[in-house]
Amino acid sequence: MELTLSDLQPTVRPDGRLPDATVARLPVYLRALHTLAENGAETVSSEELAAVTGVGSAKLRKDLSHLGSFGTRGVGYDVRMLVELISTTLGLNRSWPVALVGVGNLGHALAGYAGFASRGFRIAALLDADPATVGEVVEGLAVRHVDELPEVVAEHNISIGVITVPPAAAQQVADRLVDAGVRSILNFAPCVLQVPEGVEVRKVDLAIELQILSFHEHRRLEAAKAPTENENGDAKKNGVLPSSLKPSNLKRRALRRFPASRADADINEEVIGG
Repeated sequence: MELTLSDLQPTVRPDGRLPDATVARLPVYLRALHTLAENGAETVSSEELAAVTGVGSAKLRKDLSHLGSFGTRGVGYDVRMLVELISTTLGLNRSWPVALVGVGNLGHALAGYAGFASRGFRIAALLDADPATVGEVVEGLAVRHVDELPEVVAEHNISIGVITVPPAAAQQVADRLVDAGVRSILNFAPCVLQVPEGVEVRKVDLAIELQILSFHEHRRLEAAKAPTENENGDAKKNGVLPSSLKPSNLKRRALRRFPASRADADINEEVIGG
């Protein structure tokens, strides 16, 4: 008998929630499945889906097992059904109205991003505190003053708020969103928001992502210019420090060269790191 979406019952934890790590990966699977469906694929194996998402096949199967048992051995998953199931699990079987606060360069770009509508989100309102921006029409929406936030949230039944203001103003905007009844916030400001329990905040910090990439580039450059042998003749393999340059050995050599009391040695050990 062919399974339908109503036959599948998600397997969740006793507290009624999917693991956070699984929830974070479901949109990745969904994006890949949409691409497969657009290319005419009807079924997909866990190995194939893992390959296009960059997730291990075992981890992928475990994630999908939280949604029910519906894969067929030797055949794989029905793409259409999996799209529907993940969409339903993520609450994307409806359109979510979103309020965006901060209509600067980033706010303009997000307001015009067509990908939101195709994934279940609709920019319903744009707000700003700058009198020069208020009243401007962006993507068919007139920018309203942030003081109107409570009326906007009630008028459009806003559930999700997006913050694209400078960091100095982000906390105040978050407070206003929460006071207006918004319980989910996407924050693009490079700061940490303090919100009450029950309010979900997701942070997008492009500078941090670039700094992580910078770290990897820096390590590659350092590895490329490093000598194959250090001054003591110890080989450096795979970017690992030779034993003579490890902090613990440097510490012992320093203490032998500059004798100190036991108390001073203990302090040195904490500072240098054993």
